[in-house]
Amino acid sequence: MLFPETGKAVVRVLERLGHIVEFPRAQTCCGQMHYNTGYHREAVPVMRQFLEAFDGAEIICVPSSSCVAMIRDHYPKMAAQEDDPEIMRAVQAIVPRVFEFAELLTDKLNTTDVGAFFPHKVTLHPSCHSLRSLHAGDKPARLLQQVRGLEFVPLEDAAQCCGFGGTFAIKIPDVSGAMLSDKIGCLLETGAEVCTAVDNSGLMHIEGGLHRQGRAMRCMHLAEILAATESGGAE
Repeated sequence: MLFPETGKAVVRVLERLGHIVEFPRAQTCCGQMHYNTGYHREAVPVMRQFLEAFDGAEIICVPSSSCVAMIRDHYPKMAAQEDDPEIMRAVQAIVPRVFEFAELLTDKLNTTDVGAFFPHKVTLHPSCHSLRSLHAGDKPARLLQQVRGLEFVPLEDAAQCCGFGGTFAIKIPDVSGAMLSDKIGCLLETGAEVCTAVDNSGLMHIEGGLHRQGRAMRCMHLAEILAATESGGAE
């Protein structure tokens, strides 16, 4: 809802590759925000809504590694605590069909060249969930390296957290701000025009810090870069 262009970009890329994309209008949040802040009971109806909305979907593409981590890591635990065989079966059936956008392209669709053109200098912030929960490795970087016109610049101390962590940034702002300052310092050293990632949450945090410092570096989700083409797209 905060970054609608990301979802549109995902659709453009997948349709360019010949796939049919459907958007279940009944879908809501995956429940991560509730669960991570201790509202486990309140997260259960949200999980049930997700299971119902995506029931029957062949593949579920999620442009957020943190949401995918929520579904893979916590839905099975939540279902087990419900002691409801039907919910447990639904979770077991849906988890293997859920893919983060970059891993869908590289692992499921076996492609790294999506026909993108983006003539800019770009660096990649590997978000914590993509690294530590999904073990995405170099998948986003491999996709970027196939984009025509794009100059990919590695990021020093890339594995370090940006300091967002959902409500962590609100509850412990001083520590979060110090972590963000370190991350921005590394980003600026690359000389890149654009910082990209597979999670908009971390990008939002980084972009806020860059804006407060008056920096010109932009933040864009990986999907927006991959959606760009010579005939039009993100600029």
